[in-house]
Amino acid sequence: MELREAMRTAGAVREFTDEPVSDEVLKGVLEAARFAPSGGNQQPWTVLVLRDPRLRRELRDLSQLGWREYVAQRDAGVRPFAPGPDGRWQGPAIDLDAAARTPAPSPFVDQLDQVPVLLVLVVRLTALAVTDVELERHSVVGGASIYPFAQNILLAARDVGLGGTLTTFAVRREPRLAELLRIPADHAIAAVLTLGYPTRQPRRLTRRPVAQFAHLDTFDGPAFGTSTT
Repeated sequence: MELREAMRTAGAVREFTDEPVSDEVLKGVLEAARFAPSGGNQQPWTVLVLRDPRLRRELRDLSQLGWREYVAQRDAGVRPFAPGPDGRWQGPAIDLDAAARTPAPSPFVDQLDQVPVLLVLVVRLTALAVTDVELERHSVVGGASIYPFAQNILLAARDVGLGGTLTTFAVRREPRLAELLRIPADHAIAAVLTLGYPTRQPRRLTRRPVAQFAHLDTFDGPAFGTSTT
């Protein structure tokens, strides 16, 4: 598939057919994805391919708790887990413990253990050059060495007719999941990725036009890409 087409049609896919994804196809996806850039070419990723039904169910159950917390905040009119205007976490605006105990049905999350391919993306923290570590806001720079690899997986999957998405609900219970998956203490869970043959492939993705997010020179500068620039 031509790269631009893959980029423009690789929307989040959460519904899959029953067709299994062969090891050969999955290995080909990871083979292509491994050329993602990372700081200092550290390649700090480890991919766990979850096949054990018990581990899949455990991951599903932990994801459900994070999903419930997310939904409760969204329904309360709060952007889930977002920092405040100062860029720092202000604490929960709702009772997260109560939210985690309140069922919130989701066809995707509730059947997470049944997806054809279930990947846990793990990152080695000691390999990250986190240059914003001392700033008075939430750190984001470390993700530059892991999330391009995650996007490469999704693009490589799209190239061979697969669909998928990235979730982080399970990260809310990282200590428990790390224990189950025997992840070392100097590593973190960056994401859970699901892959499979989609029941339908999204073709018309809705995204902001360039002029709404690109500016000349300064944050409040004129829009880039318009006829006046």
